[in-house]
Amino acid sequence: MRTDSSPGNLPAREHLPAGDAGAPVLDVVIPVYNEEKDLQPCVLRLHEHLKRTFPYAFRITIADNASTDTTPQVASRLEAEIAEVSNFRLEQKGRGRALRAVWSASDAPILAYMDVDLSTDLNALLPLVAPLISGHSDLAIGSRLARSSRVVRGPKREFISRSYNLILRGSLQARFSDAQCGFKAIRRDVAQVLLPMVEDTGWFFDTEMLVIAERAGLRIHEVPVDWVDDPDSTVHIVKTATEDLKGVWRVGRALATGSLPLDRVTRPFGDDPRDREIQDVPKGLARQLVGFCVVGGLSTLFYLLLYSVFRQFGGSQVANALALLVSAVANTAANRRLTFGVRGGGSAVKHQAQGLVVFGIGLALTSGSLAALNAASSDPAHSTELAVLIAANLAATVLRFLLFRAWVFPERRESTVVASHQPAPTCSSPTCSSPTRSTQYPTRQLPYAPLPQRPTAPQYSYDTQIRAGEAADQTWRDATMQLQPVRPSDNTPGDPR
Repeated sequence: MRTDSSPGNLPAREHLPAGDAGAPVLDVVIPVYNEEKDLQPCVLRLHEHLKRTFPYAFRITIADNASTDTTPQVASRLEAEIAEVSNFRLEQKGRGRALRAVWSASDAPILAYMDVDLSTDLNALLPLVAPLISGHSDLAIGSRLARSSRVVRGPKREFISRSYNLILRGSLQARFSDAQCGFKAIRRDVAQVLLPMVEDTGWFFDTEMLVIAERAGLRIHEVPVDWVDDPDSTVHIVKTATEDLKGVWRVGRALATGSLPLDRVTRPFGDDPRDREIQDVPKGLARQLVGFCVVGGLSTLFYLLLYSVFRQFGGSQVANALALLVSAVANTAANRRLTFGVRGGGSAVKHQAQGLVVFGIGLALTSGSLAALNAASSDPAHSTELAVLIAANLAATVLRFLLFRAWVFPERRESTVVASHQPAPTCSSPTCSSPTRSTQYPTRQLPYAPLPQRPTAPQYSYDTQIRAGEAADQTWRDATMQLQPVRPSDNTPGDPR
C-alpha cells in the first residue's frame, strides 16, 4: 500500500533517446590516492576500450583525493594528451567524498566508477550501463558473488567479502549480492536526489547508497563480473571493516527510527504491476495478506501468553479482556507499519482508536465464545478454554483484516487532473472552424537531451567543481536542475560533515 501522497522527486524512467548533443553520455570516474604507478596504464586501457566498444560520447574523470606523490602530475598530463580525459583534485581523502563531488558536478546522464587497478574485466562495462541508458534500472553494480562470476582472490579476502555481505543481509535486509565491488553506475537524476542522503565519505559510501536506494524502491541491476584480486592493493582491511561496521550500525538505526526521508527518492514506476489499475483486483492484497498473517500469528502467541499470565490472578473474562487489549494495541501498531506500510506519526492516534473498535468486536466474539463454553460446562479445563479461544480468534482475525483494509487503513485512490496552461483558441472569423476536442494534452517532456554520438574533437568543458553534500538542504527537489559550482575543498564553514 502506498501511503505517501507525493510521487517523489524522481520522474518515471525513460530510455535516453539517441541523437546529437555536445555532452558525453557516460562519465567514468576513477578515484585515486597515491596511484602514480597504476594511473596511466589504467586510463590508457580504459580509453582504448571505450573508443572501441562504446557507441556514444564518453568522459574519463580522474578524481584525485589528496594524493601526496606524483599522481596529480600524471593526471594533468593525461588530461592534456587525451581529449576525453578530465582531472579533478580534492584536498581531502575519501573515495566516497571524491565520487560525490565528481558525480554532483557531472553533466553526463550516466555516471559510473571503477577502481584504478582494473581488477574487474572491462567487458562488463557496457552491460553495466546499458540498463541505465534503456531506462530499465536506476543503479547497476558489478557482482563478484553471482553464480556466473569468475573470481580469483585469496581465501582471506573471500572470507571477508562473504562475511560482510552476510552481515548486510542479516542486519539491513539487503538483497543485492556484492556491496563493495569497485564497479558501479547510476543515473544522474537518481544521483542528484540520492547523494545528499548518503553521509559516509569513505569506503562505506557504496553500501550506504545501495541500502538507501533499495529501501526507497529503486531498481538495482547486477552484472556478473570477472575479477582478479590486486595483490598490491593499499586498502587497510581491518580499518575498513571497522568503519563499515560502524556505518552498518548508523544506517540500521536510521532505518529503524524512520529518520531517512526515503520518500524523496521514490519514483512512479509506470511498468510496475503495483501501479496498474486492474479491474476487481485490489492492489497489494497478496503482500498485505502475508504480512497480516505473520503479524496475526505473532499476536496470537503474544495474546495466549498474556492470557495465561492474567488467568493466574483473575477470572477467564478479565484475563481475556486484558490480554486482548494489550495484544490489540501491539497488533494495530505492527499492522500499521509492516502490513499496510503507514510511516510516521500522522493519524497514529486515530488508527489506534479505530483499532480499539475492532478490538471491541473481537472481544465480543471471544467473550461470547467463553460464555457459551461456561454455559455448556460449569468447570471447563484450561486446555478447552485455549482451544475455544483459538477458534474464536481465528474468526476474529479474518474480520479484523477486512476491517483494517476497508476502514482503518484504506487504500488511497488518487486521481490526477491534467489542466492545460494554454488558453483555448479564439477566432472571430466566420470561416474559422472550432476545435473538435476541448481537452488539450501537454507535450511529454523527456528527462534528458538526446544521446550524443562520440565527438571527433573535444566539445565540452569540465573544470567546474562542486562541494560534496551541497544539496543537503533539499535544494535538489527538481532532479534536472543545474548545479552551482563551488570550490572543491570540503572544509567550508557550515559543512554538516
